[in-house]
Amino acid sequence: MRAGEAPREWERLLEWWEQQRAALRAVFDRGPGAPTRLPFSSYPPVVASWARRQAHEAAIHRVDAELALGVETVTFDPAFAADGIDELLMLLVHRRSGWSEFSADGTVLVHAEDAGRLWSVRLAPGSAPQLAEEPFEPDVTIEGSADAVYRAVWRRPSEAKITGEVALLEPLAAP
Repeated sequence: MRAGEAPREWERLLEWWEQQRAALRAVFDRGPGAPTRLPFSSYPPVVASWARRQAHEAAIHRVDAELALGVETVTFDPAFAADGIDELLMLLVHRRSGWSEFSADGTVLVHAEDAGRLWSVRLAPGSAPQLAEEPFEPDVTIEGSADAVYRAVWRRPSEAKITGEVALLEPLAAP
């Protein structure tokens, strides 16, 4: 058996699983600023980055599961939802390759009203989106509660209001 490979026998699998869980718990117990190896080069290599990534991964998949079950979906706290918007726009979108394939040229304003957060993004053909530092008149706007905008940028059903050139949102799609 290779290192890290799970055994096939049930009893050995349970023991292996418990060892993996204990090792993960030990990493998290070192604290949020402790260094760790991450598969995401755009994130700071610390435990908090891993926890952040997994929190948003689990949150979006929870929404997917609840939608599939046809039950009312969870409503996320404005601070958490705003962090998920920030993670997508500032970190995940930039990991995408093949920017030369995109021809979007314009500006996007993302506004999570109850969180008091704005993201101003400039799109240029063949380039990764850039956070705009100066004010602009947007070509497309996504606005609403942080929860609604979080769902919208992650392409889940949402009550966020989207106005303007919707095609400009394609380069910002969740990977």
